[in-house]
Amino acid sequence: MNTAKRIHFIGSVASGKSTLARQLSSERGIPYYELDNVMWRRHPEGDSRNTEAHRSDILTSILNRESWIIEGVHYQEWMYKCLEEAELIIFLDTPKWKRNYRILKRYVEEKYGFKKGNYKQTLTMLRKMYGWNRHYEEQEKPIVMRILESYQYKVNIQKG
Repeated sequence: MNTAKRIHFIGSVASGKSTLARQLSSERGIPYYELDNVMWRRHPEGDSRNTEAHRSDILTSILNRESWIIEGVHYQEWMYKCLEEAELIIFLDTPKWKRNYRILKRYVEEKYGFKKGNYKQTLTMLRKMYGWNRHYEEQEKPIVMRILESYQYKVNIQKG
């Protein structure tokens, strides 16, 4: 990996974005941010969406920093600024079977307190994760690949 100070990880749920972002953050001393925490306001009783204005303020404050690592599955227009400002975009093209395994592993680790997560693990959430994973593979991945074409000079695709 090069010496970039503004790095954006993109990929499906359970592709390894958070793990690699945390690892790189630790190695380089660069703060990392999860787009989920830009999109959602976390509450003990459940998450709620941030308003567009609040989400924009949060994202702008991150992007205005000298260095950052941002990770997320989001690829809507509101986050294109991340792609534009990134010096390096890492697309994690992890096989579906491996993501399915990781979804189950995360569920067990967080459900039984071995690891802390951003949300409460339930069977409903587990089903949603598998649904999102299937939907990503069938419909969203081609969209992400088209979006990344504009940035191909700084995209690193990692198969895993």
